[in-house]
Amino acid sequence: MATSKEGPERPTERLDIARGLENVPVSAWPPGAEPEPFQYTPDHVAGPGTDIDPTQITFPGCICLKTCLPGTCSCLRHAENYDDNSCLIDTGSQGKCANPVFECNILCQCSDQCKNRVVQQGLQFQLQVFKTDKKGWGLRTLEFIPKGRFVCEYAGEVLGYSEVQRRIQLQTIQDPNYIIAVREHVYSGQVIETFVDPASIGNIGRFLNHSCEPNLLMIPVRIDSMVPKLALFAAKDILPEEELSYDYSGRFLNLMDSKDKERLDQGKTRKPCYCGARSCAAFLPYDSSLYCPLGKSNIS
Repeated sequence: MATSKEGPERPTERLDIARGLENVPVSAWPPGAEPEPFQYTPDHVAGPGTDIDPTQITFPGCICLKTCLPGTCSCLRHAENYDDNSCLIDTGSQGKCANPVFECNILCQCSDQCKNRVVQQGLQFQLQVFKTDKKGWGLRTLEFIPKGRFVCEYAGEVLGYSEVQRRIQLQTIQDPNYIIAVREHVYSGQVIETFVDPASIGNIGRFLNHSCEPNLLMIPVRIDSMVPKLALFAAKDILPEEELSYDYSGRFLNLMDSKDKERLDQGKTRKPCYCGARSCAAFLPYDSSLYCPLGKSNIS
């Protein structure tokens, strides 16, 4: 876990990284420092090449008048998603795939207090963007976060594959890569791909660093449409002043097939990993499919 030379300051300074667009202000450390400018958005926005508007409501609502329960609520496909403390029930385990989550939406007849409405409630914890020793800017919590609680989204421009390739081709080895590719394997063998880039338009999720032993788990959560919110939940109890991190490769608590492993492990000039974990792989994960010649994909 990265630490700054001086302890974090409670968010009393005026700077709010979230520009007032979150429930809770997001402070920066050290005082007077500010990350590179970007346009803040708490939610996904449609970017070049995408064929679905992430802000469009396309899911029908449930007709539950009281409690939403599995078997009767159309939003709960298999089991309840959250317990009575708003904690994700299935935080996964080694050798098991994370299950997608469907929340109730604005068209549902259930109340705003329905416990199947968690990610849509937004930021609930005091978080702080801070300067690390080796990893640039990072994100940490200023308060205790119990295991299973929703922490934040990874929000930004939702892109088409060709635009992803175009942007990556323009990057140099020194440039940070914010683009994430989320691939969901459906029972029919189909792979649902979602590409998100918060580099220029995004939320605080863009400051999350990689760790080979992360404390956050990314789960695709669908609320209004098939475009998932990339929600990050606490994979364990997280203490105040602890840096927040997730595994960029998606391997954490997820099964990976041979094609996934090959795509992530192919050789290229790799960026060093400074997570400091005992199981550190020494290099940041690398997705070779995003570096193909324009118009050609090795995803199958």
